[in-house]
Amino acid sequence: MKPFKFKEFTVHQDQCAMKVGTDGVLLGAWASLEKQPESILDIGSGTGLIALQLAQRSLAETIDAIELDDGAHEQCVTNFEASPWADRLFCYHAGFDEFVDEMDDKYDLIVSNPPFYAEDVPSGDQSRDKARQSSSLPFDELVHGVSKFLTKSGNFAVIIPYKEEAYFVHLAKSVDLFPNRITRVKGNPNADFKRSLMEFSFHDSEPYIDSLVIEEGRHQYTKEYIKLTQAFYLKM
Repeated sequence: MKPFKFKEFTVHQDQCAMKVGTDGVLLGAWASLEKQPESILDIGSGTGLIALQLAQRSLAETIDAIELDDGAHEQCVTNFEASPWADRLFCYHAGFDEFVDEMDDKYDLIVSNPPFYAEDVPSGDQSRDKARQSSSLPFDELVHGVSKFLTKSGNFAVIIPYKEEAYFVHLAKSVDLFPNRITRVKGNPNADFKRSLMEFSFHDSEPYIDSLVIEEGRHQYTKEYIKLTQAFYLKM
């Protein structure tokens, strides 16, 4: 499995169940840095991709990641150490539930590309299945933990299946987190929406909602998608 080379960093992914994919790149590029967060937490970091993107985009002094899977954690640490921002990146080897029980830190920005194939469809590869199944990090556990770690004026950014959007908003409201920004993503102009990029905070406001189309045609990326991701992809 070849490493994935971005403009300013490289992601090795041979030990990782979930490879570099569009979802992670989208979230790492889309999450707002308007409030200039000083501390960032990436929940379920996998290869470390999103944390690396945020290190490239921000001046945050602390960028922590949590990863439960042994191979992925090892790989995440390797990718962090090889990056230009090694001094700001740290990956904890823990499940989110353990982290919630043991840590008292607060973060200005929390991001997560959570596992979300709730349907139990085994692929035959155990660690890949675990990384893809919401049972290893249920949405309710995620929002409860986030509400504990987020600073009062902080933001939480997440990418989930579009069909789970209303359910996720409902769960988040139960811990006083409200959607402020939503971008619905589709692969091409004729496709249905597939993903929702969502940003929450403790501030209840009418959410700003827009949409993003990735491709006009095969490998013909839209202007919007190029603008969002060109700081990262070599060929953009």
